[in-house]
Amino acid sequence: MNARILDTTLRDGEQTPGVSLTPDEKLRIAIKLDELGVDVIEAGSAITSEGEREGIKKVSSEGLKAEICSFARAVKVDVDAALECDVESVHLVVPTSDLHIEHKLRKTREEVKELAIESVEYALDHGLLVELSAEDSTRSDLDFLTQLFKEGIDAGAKRICACDTVGMLTPERAYDFYGHLSKLGVPLSAHCHNDFGLAVANSLAGLRAGASQVHCTINGIGERAGNASLEEIVVALYSLYETKTNINIGMLYDMSKMVARMTGVYLQPNKAIVGENAFAHESGIHADGVMKKAETYEPITPELVGHKRRFVMGKHIGSSALKQRLEEMDLPVNPEKFNQIFNRVKSLGDMGKCVTDVDLQAIAEDVMGIMTEKVVELEELTIVSGNKVTPTASIRLNINNTETLEAGIGIGPVDAAIVAVKKSVKDFADIELEEYHVDAITGGADALIDVVVKLKHDGNIVTARSTQPDIIMASVEAYLSGVNKILSDSGVKKIKKSDL
Repeated sequence: MNARILDTTLRDGEQTPGVSLTPDEKLRIAIKLDELGVDVIEAGSAITSEGEREGIKKVSSEGLKAEICSFARAVKVDVDAALECDVESVHLVVPTSDLHIEHKLRKTREEVKELAIESVEYALDHGLLVELSAEDSTRSDLDFLTQLFKEGIDAGAKRICACDTVGMLTPERAYDFYGHLSKLGVPLSAHCHNDFGLAVANSLAGLRAGASQVHCTINGIGERAGNASLEEIVVALYSLYETKTNINIGMLYDMSKMVARMTGVYLQPNKAIVGENAFAHESGIHADGVMKKAETYEPITPELVGHKRRFVMGKHIGSSALKQRLEEMDLPVNPEKFNQIFNRVKSLGDMGKCVTDVDLQAIAEDVMGIMTEKVVELEELTIVSGNKVTPTASIRLNINNTETLEAGIGIGPVDAAIVAVKKSVKDFADIELEEYHVDAITGGADALIDVVVKLKHDGNIVTARSTQPDIIMASVEAYLSGVNKILSDSGVKKIKKSDL
């Protein structure tokens, strides 16, 4: 059996507090979702605003393979707004719990049912496919819910959806609940929220019980604790239930990163499937096992979802993982010197330090008596900033004994300084600042500032850090440390004056 995926990132996902997508951003995400292979894209709620309608229209007119849908309440004005956007279907939602009917709508059950049927017929008369959806269905009277769905189907609804609006289901209840509704003769959707952390489990239980479609969002974003996570559902179906979807699983990591970047809702590192630590290993036993046979400590390969495996260096690192990283960095060492490096890494880990590639290279070079000449060195940095001044940085660098002078402006002094550095080295490497993190190690105005940066070059990530009392200098030094590592690895050893 194939499970259909209705993605509601652009509607339910956008209801995440603080998230608001422009029409062009909605279109970019929709195009990527279509490439991913989702069956239905709920592009938004047309009644919301003019800007929302503009975004839905852009998605509808793009000629995507996926069915384009709009959320609509069971009122004609919502259906009219959806029609204006030229969508193919409506996710027509009506509250069915007494809690919602009495306190939100202040109507009777019969009045709500009449509204639902009238809206279904109105949408059908205007050429829309209708998925009739019950809001707060899991706290509704089951007989009333069943009757409403039956009458909606008789009126022409082609699909039905039962929403666990506040995440009250358990997997056991979900199986019974969706199993009952799956006998009504039309395709059934499971729509689960994550208030108790059970949205994915409840969605899977619903599919097992007879639902044929699941509503979900990229990264599980949504109101409160969010919705069921698309990537977790799809990979669980593929790996644990041997159930197919139309999703291109190899795109999941890239899709996740795109949505996180465009919504500003970033993931916790240990997020299943797409988190940065999902395939990261530090423990010596685990890292050694993975290097010998990945399946020992990985249920799926990172390549399956477009991710990458990485080994983290800290107090738990084992000798095998450290040897492999040193070999990858082209730093061969004899057993005696390796033990010294190994002990120093462990010691730093015990102090709570994060051992980056730059740290490891410095440790190894110190132990081996190697001091590699820096490709880029800071000669002078001048910053101008203030409440009525555009932050400006002037930087003089020594690149292989040749001076270069550049200036940059930014939204702050750190940004301006990094812009100037990037302009100075742009001819030698296309370097992107992937992540910037700053911590005050000690208290007070004179606190030591620890800056960690992650730089991306040719698909590889380099981490570097600097600890200084000046946040601007710490940021520049950390950035330059990463640049030096990248340029050294790229073979940029000698640069002619004529190249500058």
